[in-house]
Amino acid sequence: MSNKQAKKALENFKMEAANEVGVSLNQGYNGDLTAKQAGSIGGQMVKKMIEDYEKKMSK
Repeated sequence: MSNKQAKKALENFKMEAANEVGVSLNQGYNGDLTAKQAGSIGGQMVKKMIEDYEKKMSK
C-alpha cells in the first residue's frame, strides 16, 4: 500500500469513527473541535482497532 493510499484509508477511518460518535468533521483542518470531541473520535478509533485485533486473534 502506498503512503497516499494509507493516508486516505486513515482519513476514511477517522471520518467513520467521527460519524459513529456523532461528531461532524470537515475535510482538512478541524481546529474548532473541543478536546472532548477529538478524544471521543480517537477513543472510537482505538476501540475499533482493538475489536478488529481480537477478532483476528480468535480465528
